Parts: sequence; structure tokens; C-alpha cells
Amino acid sequence: MEWMILPLKRYAEFSGRSRRKEYWMWILFSILANIVLSIFDAVLGLGGSATTTTSSAPGAIGAAGNLSGGLLSGIFSLAVLLPNLSVSVRRLHDTDRSGWWILLPLVPLLFLAGGIIAGDAFVGVSSMIVAGVAFLGFFISGLLLLVWYCTEGTRGPNRFGDDPKGDLPADLARTFE
Repeated sequence: MEWMILPLKRYAEFSGRSRRKEYWMWILFSILANIVLSIFDAVLGLGGSATTTTSSAPGAIGAAGNLSGGLLSGIFSLAVLLPNLSVSVRRLHDTDRSGWWILLPLVPLLFLAGGIIAGDAFVGVSSMIVAGVAFLGFFISGLLLLVWYCTEGTRGPNRFGDDPKGDLPADLARTFE
């Protein structure tokens, strides 16, 4: 549980490094909290919805669900925006990459938005091609970030700080004081 809330202790700390364990436990905590809050939103009527469907075909076994958040999950998402960004930047630092790489998926979207704002820059079929290329660029850059988040950090100190695995018990105890 300590690893799940560590980014809250380091709320807006963009310097330093974060291990994979800290990052992925934070992601797990965020997903679980959003699911629980979305259920509360749906039950309390705060704008969320929870729907399920089952297959009615003979011999079919299957169910699907749709869960969308409302007020509580929206407030939670807004409250953890800075910890999400900071732990992601620190995770990139652990792989010896600049935190600015977190903006990479925005580049194709900005290109697409620039074309839309320009108005007649894209017409007809070419606009669909540009939108497809922008989406592909967004998808590929997101995959690249995912690979970096899964990559083991550099061993020993790097330009962003000491190895977070170096003196783990003392660092963790100091963080939770």
C-alpha cells in the first residue's frame, strides 16, 4: 500500500527518479479508485452510469459492462492530475530521459488542430488522411512512452539523481516520515 500512495507524498515533485514499482502501483491505485468512485457516482446518481449486457444467443456465455464516471470520479481525476504527471516525469527520469517526452503524444494532435484551425488546409479525402496519420502518430508515441515506462531504470546515478533502488529501505522510511 505504501507504493500506491507514494506519489501523493511527492505530490508535485518533478525532480528525481521513480522506480517502475512506484509508477505501476500508482497506476493500479488510480484505476481501482476510479472504478470505485464511478460505481459510487452511478449508485448515488451523481452523473455516472453503470450498464451491463449479456448475450442472449443460444449457448452463448458472455457479459459486458460499461462504467462511466461522474462527479466523484471527476474530482478525483482532477485532484491526482499533478501526481500523475510528476510520477510519469520521474519515471522517464529513471530511464535517463527528459520529462518533456511526456508531451510527445500531443505533437500529432497539435498538427491536426493546426490544420483544422487553418480551415481550408485540409479538404475532403486529404483531411481524413491527415487525421489518420495524426491518430497513428498519437498511437505510436503513446506506445513508445508505454515501453519507456516498462523499461528498467538506469543502474546507479544518472543526470536526474541517485538510483531509487540504491538505498531503498532508508529512502522509503524517510519518505513516509
